[in-house]
Amino acid sequence: MAATAKYQIKVNEQEFDIETLKNKGQSGTVNGAPYELDLVGNAQEGFSLIHQNQSHRIQVLEADYDSKSFTLNINGALYTVEAADKYDLLLKELGMEHLAGAAVNDLKAPMPGLVLDIKIAAGDTIKKGDPVLVLEAMKMENVLKAEADATVKAVLCEKGAAVEKNQVLVELEG
Repeated sequence: MAATAKYQIKVNEQEFDIETLKNKGQSGTVNGAPYELDLVGNAQEGFSLIHQNQSHRIQVLEADYDSKSFTLNINGALYTVEAADKYDLLLKELGMEHLAGAAVNDLKAPMPGLVLDIKIAAGDTIKKGDPVLVLEAMKMENVLKAEADATVKAVLCEKGAAVEKNQVLVELEG
């Protein structure tokens, strides 16, 4: 069987090696055993899956595409799913899997502008995606968000201050 993609999927701490064919994952192998699926739907409304002549209802409750982790409701039971694609598997094989995670970097101004609002203070713990500050540039308000979970080490700008491109605005530590 000529596979086109390899994945490693962890479902509630149980691992599966998956190889898919050129049919959007509708068939392939799971741990060496062949599978065929009939999947209809989308992530917003849910999916209907037919596997081995049994119908299953799947709802995506949470999805973090960056970390490739999902919480699914399948026929009323909750499942935590973590996926690793061929690049994640290669990094793991090379002992460099920690490089796939987001690094904690200081927050820099992406462009020159004016600091309109600061949403955090030194010592705050922030999560990836949390708003950190609002920067006005070219008559538009831009909300700068945390790129990773971190602790605010220092705020190096003030509300109303003009800043230059690449100026460090907030020092962060992991």
